Amino acid sequence: MPFIRLADVSIAFGVHPVLDHADFLLDPGERIGLIGRNGEGKSTLMKAIAGLVAADSGEIWRQPGIKLAMLEQDPSLPEQATIYEAVADALGDIGHWIAEYHRLSERVYAGEEVLEELGHLQHRLEALDGWRLQQRVEHVLSRLELPGDLAVAGLSGGWRRRVALARALVIEPDVLLLDEPTNHLDLEAIIWLEEQLLQFQGATLLITHDRAFLQKIATRIVDLDRGRLTSWPGDYADYLEKKAAALEEEAKHDALFDKKLAQEEVWIRQGIKARRTRNEGRVRALKKLRSERAERRNRQGQVKLEVEQSERSGKLVIEAENLGFSYPERALIRDLSTVIMRGDRVGLIGPNGAGKSTLLRILLKDLEPQTGTLRHGTKLNIAYFDQLRAQLDPDQTLADAVSNGKDYVEINGQRLHVMSYLANFLFSPTRARSPVRSLSGGERNRALLARLFSQPCNLLVMDEPTNDLDMETLELLEDLLANFEGTLILVSHDRAFLDNVVTHTLVFEGDGRIGEYVGGYSDWLVQAKQAQMQVPVPSKPKPQTGKAPSPKKKLGFKEQRELETLPEQIESMENRQAELNGQINAADFYRKDQETVRKILDEAEELTAKLEAAYERWNELDAMAS
Repeated sequence: MPFIRLADVSIAFGVHPVLDHADFLLDPGERIGLIGRNGEGKSTLMKAIAGLVAADSGEIWRQPGIKLAMLEQDPSLPEQATIYEAVADALGDIGHWIAEYHRLSERVYAGEEVLEELGHLQHRLEALDGWRLQQRVEHVLSRLELPGDLAVAGLSGGWRRRVALARALVIEPDVLLLDEPTNHLDLEAIIWLEEQLLQFQGATLLITHDRAFLQKIATRIVDLDRGRLTSWPGDYADYLEKKAAALEEEAKHDALFDKKLAQEEVWIRQGIKARRTRNEGRVRALKKLRSERAERRNRQGQVKLEVEQSERSGKLVIEAENLGFSYPERALIRDLSTVIMRGDRVGLIGPNGAGKSTLLRILLKDLEPQTGTLRHGTKLNIAYFDQLRAQLDPDQTLADAVSNGKDYVEINGQRLHVMSYLANFLFSPTRARSPVRSLSGGERNRALLARLFSQPCNLLVMDEPTNDLDMETLELLEDLLANFEGTLILVSHDRAFLDNVVTHTLVFEGDGRIGEYVGGYSDWLVQAKQAQMQVPVPSKPKPQTGKAPSPKKKLGFKEQRELETLPEQIESMENRQAELNGQINAADFYRKDQETVRKILDEAEELTAKLEAAYERWNELDAMAS
């Protein structure tokens, strides 16, 4: 029995319906990726499934007693709560008791006498399996790197989405609806979320522009295109191939239709000859053709991206030597030396808060390094894409914000009216005259791209440009950057985007260390793994005052034998792990009987723990042998 069923559902907000007599099923164990351009109505469909938007016609059926959780793009959160309280609040009454227990525990640590109240809560939580739920709250907060005692009021949009994601995950629902879940998450959090969704035994419907995430998670793709829902079995790669063939067939059909309509229009206008031989049935058929043509909704035009190129920079763009930057509590950048040459496309990879934006500011000379030297090459024209969208004045109209109040922009020698230029970014004249504050997240991104690309530049710096872009615009942006003749410095958590665009990466590896690798994200993973398998350099022991250093321990026969056999054991376990992951990622995995599913998941979890222990033991023995 399905969890969700839509039958002949229509929803319209304007001239064209967002959903046009749509049918849809969501079965237990499915992980469906919902695909469509910005503005097609994906979020509206998700809200209709959640019961937040009513259908104009048709039926939306939900299995009785189903537990459903949704992550919205603009989540509503309890403003007076802390993050811990807001996440626990999603669990209902027991969540309130967990939050209260957390508050009382903090007061106990502060020396207050609240032990009696704490004892009453302990008994209540023990009776209702509260400790497991408390651990669930703390685990989710930890993995999403959310500081529990921080107030919700005043959080940025990105942090609010993280809190909303935690609220959705903590209740362990039957159906999980996720609208752009990877926005503002770093790579480590995205990979953790992938693991959670792969092990989730309910059903998932997700909207995402992250193609690597979609490829890993989705067992089926549903395409929302001009009000119609089409299901495509298989993963995202299968969908791309089948969708391209379907669009080609549609174009051929439309061309034949238009040819026939043109022929009939010529016939009806043949004057007296046509009137003498007029066939009323043919006239009725022509009227029907005209009606069908009027009803046909053509695909929205493509975004036309083109960078205003400036004169070539010098061969050397940026040279950094022994850069360092620290805060009192930790080092962000330690002894970084690198050279960026003309034509390089550099990707910056690292967790949130590691210092990527700080490094960008230092490289652009907006911030002075505390140690080291930085040199810029000659003839640099820099264009900077800010992830906070701070370059757009919310009170200006879109047209004025993009063109600095001018009527025309110049792109590579061609003078364009600002309205024509914005039409290339899919903005209608009405939208172009709207204030920036009224734009959606995706529209703001396109607006900032339009502003950025109207500036002559030979060094393009982009901080998280992919957030809120639909996939088609994302792929066009990739093509543009791949063919950009200048130099690119890019911060992104989108793995496919990094793989397709950058030529080498700077990776924040912890404690201020930044490694440099050739290629994109996937290349970095391979090189990092190879580096781990090489002989590690043991850290120098700290001197102990007044004590003689202990002699270095040597390997015995058994330990030497263990060291020799461990790589083969690790390889065998890795092969088995890959085999298990293949089974788990299969489209029909969660449709198997529960005992088989549980057995495979338990083996995968046990194998992961064994591998971690084997890696640790191998490093320990190898360090002793060196």
